Amino acid sequence: MDYTTFGSTGTTVSEICLGCMSFGTNWDDWTLDRDESRELIERAIDLGINFFDTANVYSYGESEEILGEVLADYDRDEMVVATKVYGQMRDDDPNSGGLSRKTIEQELDNSLDRLGMDTVDLYQIHRWDYDTPIEQTLRALDDAVRRGKVRHVGASSMWAYQFADALHTSDELGLDRFVSMQNLYNLAYREEEREMLPFCANEDIAVMPWSPMAAGFLTRPHEEFESTTRGEHEADVGRPYGEGGGPEVNERVQELAAEKDVKMAQIALAWQFHKEWVTTPIVGTSSIEHLEDAVEALDIKLSASDIEYLEEPYQPVRVSGHE
Repeated sequence: MDYTTFGSTGTTVSEICLGCMSFGTNWDDWTLDRDESRELIERAIDLGINFFDTANVYSYGESEEILGEVLADYDRDEMVVATKVYGQMRDDDPNSGGLSRKTIEQELDNSLDRLGMDTVDLYQIHRWDYDTPIEQTLRALDDAVRRGKVRHVGASSMWAYQFADALHTSDELGLDRFVSMQNLYNLAYREEEREMLPFCANEDIAVMPWSPMAAGFLTRPHEEFESTTRGEHEADVGRPYGEGGGPEVNERVQELAAEKDVKMAQIALAWQFHKEWVTTPIVGTSSIEHLEDAVEALDIKLSASDIEYLEEPYQPVRVSGHE
């Protein structure tokens, strides 16, 4: 495993972050039960991964519970844990979602209880809340840092102007600012390169892309994408991977993988590792084999011509991931 510094925090994290959306059975058909989840987390730790990303809404809290139970058997100081807030947790409680002070305070406490931790290393807003002024959200997050419940705060998919506004507001008010951006970014979706990624590089913001393999679109021939349960889910969501130059990008990933005798997923990940503005992609998987493949991808070297070949067919597509 290779390690890197997480933005301006000074914290050292593995160059692969294990995404925990697949843990827990209160979610979807492709998720894992507690025993299967434990096995995957323990293998990740064996491979040197020390960074884990979950959210309160993943399996409606069960993902946090599972992660906390497993990490309790290890030295907590050696692990970096991130979770998120925004999605509504309970149908009968509208204040269980959003980014109001009430929601942040109660849902942070709930997350810490499920994780079995006094402090979470990174607490992220899962989306932008159009109903709550960003100043109120930032003040609540700053208070959480000052109380020692949160070490750093981060953000996820939003417009670049919103992220810039949030950072400016923090600076003006003397509040803890976001140190990270978790956004949708992969070979089949590169719209973030227009504004968000250059802005993050300029501000020394850590970037942790979600869905680096386009939820499977970059792991198999594009004709087979919807043959899996996860692929069907992404098709229902309406990601634009198959639009513009997506199919040709997919075919070039196939070609390069065959040439280097590796898997398509490993080429897609290796491309991420070669992008300077990416700190650590979030690899979510339900398979130990795929997790091991991801770690092996750290050793794949792509030449400048390889990267140009993979990127050349890309065409602009509609913005996705903010919903």
